[in-house]
Amino acid sequence: MTKRRIIIFFSLLLATLIILTIRANINTPLVAHKNNKLLVSAAASLRESLQEIQLLYPQNKQNINLTYNFGASGALQQQIENGAPADVFISAGKKQIDALQEKGLILPDTRRSLLTNRLVLIVPKNSSEVRSFRQLTNAKVKRIAVGEPRSVPAGQYAEEVFINLGILQQIKPKFVLGNNVRQVLAAVESGNVDAGLVYATDARTSQQVKQIATAAENLHSPIVYPVAVLKNSKNIPAAKEYIQFLFSNQARTLFQKYGFGI
Repeated sequence: MTKRRIIIFFSLLLATLIILTIRANINTPLVAHKNNKLLVSAAASLRESLQEIQLLYPQNKQNINLTYNFGASGALQQQIENGAPADVFISAGKKQIDALQEKGLILPDTRRSLLTNRLVLIVPKNSSEVRSFRQLTNAKVKRIAVGEPRSVPAGQYAEEVFINLGILQQIKPKFVLGNNVRQVLAAVESGNVDAGLVYATDARTSQQVKQIATAAENLHSPIVYPVAVLKNSKNIPAAKEYIQFLFSNQARTLFQKYGFGI
């Protein structure tokens, strides 16, 4: 075999291998990358407990990248309605989940009641002016921090308490509205207000406030935290697994540590 024929032979062989490789790549189906991201939109009052759960959860699901979006339940509801991405929604009230369910934005079979809480009256640590809800009508009390009732469930519950006590109209001019329950807590911590209404779990997170009174449960709607998978979730199986974990003994023990009711 001449040198020229040898070159031609190997050139044809190389061309054949290239063609076979291209055909193999065309005929081989692409393997879809598994979506390992999970975004949870949750009420601001859940921040500390869910952040600790974030440390626990990867030990059970190593392939999940879990992130949170905390805020007022009403604001989160509006974000979801406007198309903001999220896989799971945990609200501090039924109203927000109900609205999403009516619009077909959650998977109804995944909706469950996760936690309960209590509404409490707090004042700055060194304050002695207020000792009860009714004392909020006192002329010495100038400013009362509450959540914005239309978007913050804690504000809705606070308004219900004042209505049932018959003092809403007297104290409403004193209201300083917060965009979420943590803003209310911060206002009391700073001393910019004389008192505020937050969840018992929020009051426990601060050494700068003291709890004066707990609202009787018959003065407001039941404080329930519902959870559900969103219909537009990009990772529904992982979202369902995450919710299942929230009902595990491990997670429930953690929630109770932060003062939530089961």
